[in-house]
Amino acid sequence: MSMFRSIVCVKAVPDPESPSSAFEIDPVAKEMIPIGVPPVINPFDENALELALRLKDAVGGKVTAITVAEKSIATVNHKIKTASDDFYLLTDAVFKDLDSRSIACVLERAIRNAGDFDLIITGRQAADWGFGQVGPMLATMLDIPCISLAISARVEGRSIIVEKLKRNGYETVKAQLPVLLTATSEIGDLRLFSLRDIKEARKKPETSWHFAELGISLEKMSRRKIENLTPPPSRKRQCFFAQGTDAEEKARSLTLKLRQDHVL
Repeated sequence: MSMFRSIVCVKAVPDPESPSSAFEIDPVAKEMIPIGVPPVINPFDENALELALRLKDAVGGKVTAITVAEKSIATVNHKIKTASDDFYLLTDAVFKDLDSRSIACVLERAIRNAGDFDLIITGRQAADWGFGQVGPMLATMLDIPCISLAISARVEGRSIIVEKLKRNGYETVKAQLPVLLTATSEIGDLRLFSLRDIKEARKKPETSWHFAELGISLEKMSRRKIENLTPPPSRKRQCFFAQGTDAEEKARSLTLKLRQDHVL
């Protein structure tokens, strides 16, 4: 068996752990703008990277990471490089706000340019839009099987055996390589790396491709269209002091106020 190669598609998203107050809505541009929210690797894509590393531990080979972004994000890119053996950065202003089909089209061209592969892994969905469409679309474009919601996988010869999530438990699926998997959080968090691994990542190869280098017609690209995006109505905050001579009377006063405001 030749060297096993996994390709992991990774996306940078605004930190999903950030509070809603860290985002502003621009109703004119129809955009939600993160304010001081750092970009991170999409959590499901971290699960995908961890699955690729486990397969590498089991059968050897290497892990290739590919990301599509409007602009380069040094901190995110370095973490991706730490978790992979080589890294393809597809960066161009043209990639801003592309829809799922167009992102899959860009990834398909990049994967074909990157060479032979045995396995492609994506996250089940992105934390920002949550469509979950890119993985299955990419598999269709590459004409390979797609196994969604993978929670574990193992390679046996030229086959892969995958446990995939179901509504009540899981099922086991076997397929011939090459295959595309979409990874779930049940795989577990991306492992922690040593300081040496982090330093060594600077020496790993990085290939940057712009839109024109991929040979894709701009006419085939389409973008997300948001018909309406308005900020939530502002709510005036008022302070209420429960009145009473003792705790019991104050509690009754507070309960009455909450009922009047339809909280209770």
